[in-house]
Amino acid sequence: MERRVAIIGSGFSGLCLGIQLKRAGLHSFTIFEKSDRIGGTWRENRYPGSACDLPAMAYCFSFEQKTDWSRKWAPAREILGYMEHCIEKHGLGPHLRLNTEIADARFDRETGVWRLRTRNGEQISADVLVCGVGQLHRPFIPEIPGLERFAGECFHSARWNHGYDLEGKTIAVIGNAASAIQLIPPIAKQAKQLYIFQRSANWMLPRNDRAFSKTERWLFTNVPLLARLYRWRLWLRQELMFPLFLGWRRAARRAREMALENMHGVISDPGLREALTPDYPIGGKRILISDDYYQTLVRDNVEVISSGIDHLTEQGVVTRDGQARPVDAVILATGFRSTEFLAPMRIEGLEGRRLDQDWKDGAQAYLGLTVAGFPNFFMLYGPNTNLGHNSIIFMIECQTNYIIKCINRLIQRDLKYLDLRQDAMDAFNARLGTELARTVWAKTPKSWYKNEAGKITNNWSGSTIRYWRRTRSVDLAAYHETSRNIAQRSPNESIATS
Repeated sequence: MERRVAIIGSGFSGLCLGIQLKRAGLHSFTIFEKSDRIGGTWRENRYPGSACDLPAMAYCFSFEQKTDWSRKWAPAREILGYMEHCIEKHGLGPHLRLNTEIADARFDRETGVWRLRTRNGEQISADVLVCGVGQLHRPFIPEIPGLERFAGECFHSARWNHGYDLEGKTIAVIGNAASAIQLIPPIAKQAKQLYIFQRSANWMLPRNDRAFSKTERWLFTNVPLLARLYRWRLWLRQELMFPLFLGWRRAARRAREMALENMHGVISDPGLREALTPDYPIGGKRILISDDYYQTLVRDNVEVISSGIDHLTEQGVVTRDGQARPVDAVILATGFRSTEFLAPMRIEGLEGRRLDQDWKDGAQAYLGLTVAGFPNFFMLYGPNTNLGHNSIIFMIECQTNYIIKCINRLIQRDLKYLDLRQDAMDAFNARLGTELARTVWAKTPKSWYKNEAGKITNNWSGSTIRYWRRTRSVDLAAYHETSRNIAQRSPNESIATS
């Protein structure tokens, strides 16, 4: 008997699972999207210069290789276009429900069914619940005194006001990380004056972007093996960076040298060089890539300010040294609430167990996929599955394969539900914590990989090869299986890799 699957989110995660469910012959699923358009982070982040920080040929599904990217590093509009192409080609349209935000979900133990409630009060039932909402979808608005009093234009980079004309304006950008370094170069060309308020410096390497030639695009399209080999080459090159995050001295020294050479080749001012040099190990925070950020900082109309913001007035920004700078607009390039997984949804499992309460000290799961006490519940791009060196789409495909194996198990054995064993989750996270403690992320005081208490909740501790090995089959010893007659299976079986 086929199971009804509810998928929350229409980003890469939701689309990947939807496509692979159809390919597996499972058609009873719905993808719920709170917005009026699919796309996840690529729908949200439409600021000037928005682009992927992974080579385009590796930033698409392995089973749906796009071969006609315009550039080596794809702009956001092309990525969103690719996602819309996937929906049309694989017939996901009838499975989409836009403008439908799931407010909460409760597991009914008696029936083995998830009861979902939308923000509008509609009740929906599903046998399997999958959250694919990602880690970077809720903008972080900093608590800066006076921010609400500022009389000029103010918006977050993920909520870009395309109706506001930046031409000839004096602009303050608060933040200097991944989004900021992409949007600053194009708006600096429009602004009369641009102030960049930097809290901390970031390690940065050159992107080396360029347009693909017509010949390259033709070869990728007409010689599929070449496209696949090129993709594997990109994956391998990225994978070889992983020792850097383990703190290998040789890898760290070489990466640091490259980053400093990249900066010093453009920035000659000693004071600015000092301000732009991080005080944490390279790799401890996201390594940024850009071909034009440093070049923008030497423009006459651009100033980097690292003295710290004290407060905002109606007219502008006042720094801790007492200097006031009047501005017309404030752009918050302050990132996302990355450690608040699944919020603001309320997820309730067995015995009234609530996920937000289980995660009050930091989100955790088993393989980033399942949580004890929450049967038939899975996540895509969940806790500790983010990467600092390779493609998250690789991870999503591994997770999708795992989830479909679990769904097939439910069908083949006519199970009411699968529930992760608490001891399996505890053992997994104990080992994960030990491994993460040895990484450069642990040696970096603060980053979006950590919650306020300093727990690394976002990143995977190993290579992508290792994650693939862990997810290519389901270790059923880690689960309680409850059949329709409530009997439980002894933990002595595994699902073989297909």
